[in-house]
Amino acid sequence: MKKLACILFLSLFIFSCKTKLIPGHEGIVQTVTGKIPLDSMGLTLVHEHILVDFIGADSISSDRWNRDSVISKVLPYLLEAKKYGVKTLLDCTPSYLGKDPHLLQRLSELSEIRILTNTGYYGAVGGKYLPAHAYSETAEQLADRWIDEYENGVGGSSIKPGFIKISVNEDDSLSPMDKKLLQAAVITHKKTGLAIVSHTGTWKTALNELTVINDMGIDASNFVWVHAQAEQNFENYITAANSGVWISLDGLAWDIDAHKERLLFAKKKALLHRILISHDGGWYDPGKPGGGDFQSFSHIFEILIPELNKLGFTEADWKMILYENPKKVFGLYP
Repeated sequence: MKKLACILFLSLFIFSCKTKLIPGHEGIVQTVTGKIPLDSMGLTLVHEHILVDFIGADSISSDRWNRDSVISKVLPYLLEAKKYGVKTLLDCTPSYLGKDPHLLQRLSELSEIRILTNTGYYGAVGGKYLPAHAYSETAEQLADRWIDEYENGVGGSSIKPGFIKISVNEDDSLSPMDKKLLQAAVITHKKTGLAIVSHTGTWKTALNELTVINDMGIDASNFVWVHAQAEQNFENYITAANSGVWISLDGLAWDIDAHKERLLFAKKKALLHRILISHDGGWYDPGKPGGGDFQSFSHIFEILIPELNKLGFTEADWKMILYENPKKVFGLYP
C-alpha cells in the first residue's frame, strides 16, 4: 500500500507540474493594471493589437502617435467586445513595433477589459524590428533584459508583461537569430513562468522551434504556435496537439472560412482542448491617416460562433476554447 501511495503521489506531482497546477498556490494573471486571480480571467481573446507601427526599430518612437487620438479610435472597439462578454485581451504588439504599456493601461482602465502586454523581440521580416543590441548580445543577455522587464516593468515603466512574444521566419531551419530569440525566450520562461507566444506560421517552422524547446528541457505546453491557420496539412494539428503545443488559430479578422474549416477538423479529431482562437484584430497605424482601417474584435461572436453552432459546436466547446484554455496557458503560480 505504501508503494502504491508513493506512485499515486508522484503521478499527481508530475501532472501538476505539467499543467502548472501547484498545490497550495493560487494562480494569477499579470495584466497592465496589476495581478488578477486566474479564475477571474473570463472570456479571453489571446491575440489582438491596439497599435502597430511598421516604421522599423531604428525609427520607432512613441512621439509618432498621440495617445488621446489612439484612445478615441480604439476604445469603441473594446467596448463592443466587452458587450459580448470579453473580460481579458492579450495585446501581441512586441517591442520596437509600437508596444505602448501606458496606452494599454489607460485603455484597460477606460474599458474595464483586462489587457496583457508582453516582453520579447520580433525577428521576422529580415530583422527590421530588432534593436541593434539583439545582434551583438547572447541569448542569455537578451533573456536578462526580458526577465528584468518581468521583475521591474516594460520599457522603463512599472507595467509588467504577462507573456513572452517572439517572432521567427518561416524556413526549412531556424536562422541563428531566430534560434537565439527562442533560446532567450526559454531562459526567460524558466525564470518567470511566462508562456512563449511565437509568431510562426506553418508546422515545419513550429517543429524546428519545438526541437529547441525540448532540447532546453521545458514542456511543450508552455509554447503557443501562433498563426497556425497557415498550416495546410491538418494532420499536423494532431501531431502538434499530441506533443502538448498550443495551436493558435488567430487570424479571424482576415479569413473566417479558413478558421471554420480548421475548427471543425479540431472538433472532429477531439483537439479542442489544445486550441486557442482570436482575431489578430486592430490596429491603429501611426503611419496612416487617422490610424488607418481597424478590424474589430467581434467577428468571433457575430459570425463564427453562430455559424459553427449550426454545425454542432456547443456551449461547452466555446467555454473550453475561450475560457479554460487561455487560463491553462497564461496562468502564473508565483
